[in-house]
Parts: sequence; C-alpha cells; structure tokens
Amino acid sequence: MARTWLSLTVELLGGRGEELWPWPGRIFAVGPSHTFMDLANAINDAFARWDRSHLSVFTLADGRVITDEETGAEMAGSIGGPIIVPIDLAVAKVARTLEPGAEFQFTFDLGDSWMHRCVVGEMKVDPLEVLGIRPDGPLPYWGWGSIPDQYGRGWAADDGESRAPRKPSRPHPMQFHSWPGRVQVPGPDLSELRAAIAAADAARFLAAVTGRDIDDALQQVGAGMPMALEHRRREAEPVALSVINRLTWRGGPGDRLLAEDLLAGLRGEPLTGRVVRVDLDMLSTVLEGDPDLSAGGYLDLRTGQVYDASATDPMMVGDDAAIDVEQEPERWLRLHHTGSRDGWRDMAAFAERQHDAALRERLERAIEGNGAFSRFRDLVHNGNLGEQWYAFSTDRRIGRSREFLADNGIRVG
Repeated sequence: MARTWLSLTVELLGGRGEELWPWPGRIFAVGPSHTFMDLANAINDAFARWDRSHLSVFTLADGRVITDEETGAEMAGSIGGPIIVPIDLAVAKVARTLEPGAEFQFTFDLGDSWMHRCVVGEMKVDPLEVLGIRPDGPLPYWGWGSIPDQYGRGWAADDGESRAPRKPSRPHPMQFHSWPGRVQVPGPDLSELRAAIAAADAARFLAAVTGRDIDDALQQVGAGMPMALEHRRREAEPVALSVINRLTWRGGPGDRLLAEDLLAGLRGEPLTGRVVRVDLDMLSTVLEGDPDLSAGGYLDLRTGQVYDASATDPMMVGDDAAIDVEQEPERWLRLHHTGSRDGWRDMAAFAERQHDAALRERLERAIEGNGAFSRFRDLVHNGNLGEQWYAFSTDRRIGRSREFLADNGIRVG
C-alpha cells in the first residue's frame, strides 16, 4: 500500500490543573477517510478514558474550532472575539484539513481541560508497515509516558539509559490558554461591507464579516443582516444571533432597538411602527454633520431617501430637482441638525474600551478641557487608531439616528 496515511504525534500536556512532564505521547496513523470525531475517539482510547460524556474540541493554529454541531452553534453566537464558523468534527476529514507539519490543539472535557499538543508528521506512512493492518479508525503505532506505557519509556527518545530531558523553565503556552498567540484581529472593510449590502449579495456580506472583529461596527453589520437572512438563512442565522448578543452586551446608542428588530426577523415577526428603508449613514450625516455645511434636511417617508435642506430650494438645485415638502406634508419628516454634542461621549466611550491601560489613560487625559477634539484626533491618528475610531464613531452616530427614527414611530426596514 502507498504511504497515504498521516503520522500524527499527540502529547498530553496536562489536565485538572496539573502540568505533566515529561509529556506522555502516542503516534497515530490516520487515514484519508478518518474524521476528527474518529481522531478524538482514538486519542481518548489511547489515553485510557472510559467516561466519554464530556466535550471534545480541536483548535487549529489559525483559530478555527472543530467540535460537535451543538457546541459549535453556541460558540458562533458568542458575545466576544471575531466571528467564527465552527467546523463539525463528525464530518470534517483530518487529512483534508491539515497539512504536514501542522500543529493544533485537542481539549477533552472542558471542565478538567485535558490538553493535548498535536503535530502532523512531515512524512506520510503506510499503515501495513507501521501497524500490520489497515484499521477502520486512527490507531497508535508508537508511544511513551505514564498512562501507563507498555514499554516503560518516559519520553519520545527514551532508550533506557539516557537521562530525562530538563523540564522547560516555563509551561507550554497552551497550559495558560495563550496559544495560538493573540494577534490584532482586523475589523471589517466598511466599503466592502456597504457594497455587499447595496448589491444584496449575502455571500459577499457574510465573507466580509467572517473572521473579523465586528464589535466597533455592529450597527453597520446589523444593517445587512435582514438581507443575509433572506437569501442565506442557514449560514446567516448564527451570525445574526452573535450580533444580537453583542448588541445586547454593548448597550450603545440604538443597540437595543437593532437587537429587537433582528430578533423579530429571526422569529418571522413584523416590526412595530412604520417601516421605512433608510440609509442611516446619510441620515446621521444630515443630523450630526458639520454645522457650517448642514441646516438639517428631510426624510422621504415613502422612499426612505434623505435630502439636505438645500434640496427644497429651486435656486440651489434647479426647478426639476427641487422637492416640494408643502405639497405632501405627511410624506416628509423634518430633520433638524443636532450638531456634534455627543462627540465627547463618543470619545470617552472609545477611550474606555481600549485594552491597553496606558493608551486608555492618554486618551482620557486628551479629552479633558479645551481643545479636546484636536488632541484626541492627533492621539488617535498617531496611534494608528484612525480606522477603529472611524468605525466606532460612525456606529454611534448610526445608532443615534436609529433612536431618532424610533422616537418618531419609524423602524428601519
């Protein structure tokens, strides 16, 4: 038989709060048709586990999670971290998912947290050569460590004469749940997100949010969820649940209203009040834009179009383009410019959510006293926080626009 099976080394790092050393291990032969469920069962067999009523979770180096369908659905609806799409361990094939040399983590029993380091060998094996049979599932063909080990070896290279290798000065980072190393997860590309919503392209929209930190853009992501649910409900439902949970947890301007509307959409319930399709970004610009450039405007309750106040002046836009709000007064909602009086609160909220204590303190000091806006702006741009601040402040403005409409009996369709 050709060498088409993976050679997979699994070492037990510890569990129940105990760190093991030397790490006991087993080397498995894993076939092309074997799933992660098969691998989990084989590992639990090899490490002498008889109570299988606990959860098993694989974590790959790129952060993807492989677990059972129910646990995966709970993880997808979490309130923190990037949007994830868990993989079903009963379906996913090990050989199709992992490349030679790949390192990944296996956790058995999320309570006692039996943690394993798994590494795919660089060379594939022939099961008839290493096992003498072609088993139905993954099977270990080599091993060491006190499980107990049948040959009494304590580490991989134990020859019965040499000393055990020195214990590392620091435990493996998996023991402290610090593996893979944390990286700055990018936020969504807002231009791509808006383009996907405008094109009613659900697949493009879901791709724009998957693997992204959306917590600064929940209002903007939420604007596309009804479209995604309409066209790709199965894939969009866990994302919608996650967005609802995050909105509820965040509790910013308009978050409660959007969470209620999304929940109604999931349940198939109609929205209360008058439903109008509105570009909330444009509405927020008219309501809170530059006071020197904006004198408010009008919202067309029939079409959802937002107009600047100058649109009523034939001298400014021409006779054919000018709108006549007096002819059908019930059709138009007057938009009075509110200015940027909420800008200080936005800056304070942005500073508060920073994880870096030193940066948070500098931002908080910047918004004290006169010149706060310019000091804050300079600090944000010098700290490469411009995109994050833009997404965050835009989301706050959109949320306030949603609240403005709700106060006038309007829900955004």
